[in-house]
Amino acid sequence: MKRLFILILISSAAWAKPLADERPNFILCMADDQGWGDTGYNGHPVLKTPIMDEMARTGLRFNRFYAAAAVCSPTRGSVMTGRHPNRFGCFSWGHTLRPQEITIAEALKMAGYTTGHFGKWHIGSVRSDGAASPGNSGFDEWFSSPNFYENNPLLSHNGRVIETKGESSDVTAGLALDWIGKVARSDQPFLAVVWFGNPHSPHVSVDKFKKMYGDQPDGVAHFYGEITAMDAALGRLRSGIRKLGIADNTVLWYCSDNGSLPKGSSGGLRARKGSLYEGGIRVPAIIEWPMQIKANRITNINANTSDIYPTLLELAGVALPKNQPRLDGISLAPLFRGEKQIRKQSMGFWTYHSRGHGRRSRAMLEALRQEQVTGKQQPAAPEGEIGKHHPHDTVPGHAAWIEGDYKLHRVPVKKNAGEFNYELYHLDKDPSEVNNLLKDETHFANQFGRMKADLATWQQSVIKSLNGEDYR
Repeated sequence: MKRLFILILISSAAWAKPLADERPNFILCMADDQGWGDTGYNGHPVLKTPIMDEMARTGLRFNRFYAAAAVCSPTRGSVMTGRHPNRFGCFSWGHTLRPQEITIAEALKMAGYTTGHFGKWHIGSVRSDGAASPGNSGFDEWFSSPNFYENNPLLSHNGRVIETKGESSDVTAGLALDWIGKVARSDQPFLAVVWFGNPHSPHVSVDKFKKMYGDQPDGVAHFYGEITAMDAALGRLRSGIRKLGIADNTVLWYCSDNGSLPKGSSGGLRARKGSLYEGGIRVPAIIEWPMQIKANRITNINANTSDIYPTLLELAGVALPKNQPRLDGISLAPLFRGEKQIRKQSMGFWTYHSRGHGRRSRAMLEALRQEQVTGKQQPAAPEGEIGKHHPHDTVPGHAAWIEGDYKLHRVPVKKNAGEFNYELYHLDKDPSEVNNLLKDETHFANQFGRMKADLATWQQSVIKSLNGEDYR
């Protein structure tokens, strides 16, 4: 069925794409566990992020950009598919894509783009035969890690384990830039997905950046040092594409995969990583595209990581296939082009109760390398298969629904998983989600009733996708 989707994409791309030299390149950069307040431009009193700060001053800066989930793997799946990760069973960390899903790399590749992945993958195997490996998810070339990684990382290069030397974010940016330099000489536009492993714990900063925070406790200095090192790696990418002469028509999109760690900053927002309150899902997001974004703009439009897929396809001139599985994201292309855009679609979030799957990158890659050295490489384990049937009358877990300035929470009562409390907040007036408007339920009865019904309808559609109805 997936091949059918791709064939339809090919036919739609054939008439939709403009000339190759008119199509933008795309670089998607993502941090691992950087909170809303973990940047200088969002007011951090100590942390140094000069590159992000400059991008925020010159590019398109989002004030309300969200990770589709409160933890890493699901959010990454949303970037790849434009869909809420629960639709394909990517509930928590270490869960994978389903092979049936169409990825942004596949869609752009079929439209003539060259594609590469660099850094943290964490939505499938990094073995060459893995059903949800980067290579089987649309990437022509990949230097990938199963999960977060530290300095001098082992990486899987198209399935073969290699050693690298250097600070982890700099290594990632360097590999990406080497590849970009090669493909920039061709007449093909490119997609480079650059997913850093920082600042995920354990925090091990190199001395160059740790010394910048000598007045901080050792653990905090390591944490801040990792973020500043990642900022510098972003700067290396940014200056590199300028030297190559391709920056003007390259969309550079930076964001994080979820909210802050305990050592990090939520910027005054409620809660942190793992929570659907603002501190767990609202993340830094900045975009540069000098050809179209000629001056600094700050937007308050609601946007999230599921929007990346449809946005890039529209910018590339690629039409969605008629039987594309339902998207949760919308195209932000009008906003990029400087047009006024108002989001009419609400955004749903849902933490479905499911345990994460631990993936220790170094150990996994050491084992794979040993298999390759001995010539006894084992086949990749099955992944992404449609599992048990999920009933429609049971929708467990914390869910949230954002409609304009209002955000509704559906919070399970701990003593009884089948009972829920509801909370309603006005995000413009109360971004820290302190004043529950349902204390005056009569005044907000219509707003509450409509949002509650819309959330329930959306959750039912997610269950249908989860049970495989999108692929029939």
